[in-house]
Amino acid sequence: MALINVAQREIHCKVVYYGPGLCGKTTNLKYIHHAVPQPVKGDLLSIATETERTLFFDFLPLDLGQVQGFQTRFHLYTVPGQVLYERTRVAVLNGADGVVFVADSQPNKLREDVQSLQELARNIQAQGKKFKEFPLVLQYNKRDVPNAVPLEQMDYYLNSQLNAQRFEAVASRGIGVFDTLKYISKLVISKL
Repeated sequence: MALINVAQREIHCKVVYYGPGLCGKTTNLKYIHHAVPQPVKGDLLSIATETERTLFFDFLPLDLGQVQGFQTRFHLYTVPGQVLYERTRVAVLNGADGVVFVADSQPNKLREDVQSLQELARNIQAQGKKFKEFPLVLQYNKRDVPNAVPLEQMDYYLNSQLNAQRFEAVASRGIGVFDTLKYISKLVISKL
């Protein structure tokens, strides 16, 4: 739920990047942090293990302008994708205003993508929200890998029930990263 500070005329929105392990969630945030000018971003905080996988979350406060005279600040988080960190994913997802679901386009990751999306649906519903009405964008990442799962197949397994906006991406090169961020930001703002 967005936090509104009337005294400072600020709206704080929380967007969570969700998906299986090593799908590119942290890569998205690192690219955004690197590309965004200094005056509109905060520090990128990351807690990682020895293998560089996100252990808890990344947090990037991003100033995206004003809405009806209120300054909007987006706080971007990632969740750890490893199966054993489900409780952490639930905690980070709590209070989210929107979600970017990052799917890995490698053929051997499709099952993990589907399982992670199903878990996301359960976790959002457990918060008393309707999954199909929740601001959600799908990002099919790693589209540059050899034998990437065809878009039609990704849509069939991940988006046939949702009909959500989806973007192709290569987060390591910034392809699709800002398209995804702009769209989820618009969805969140429209819900406000």
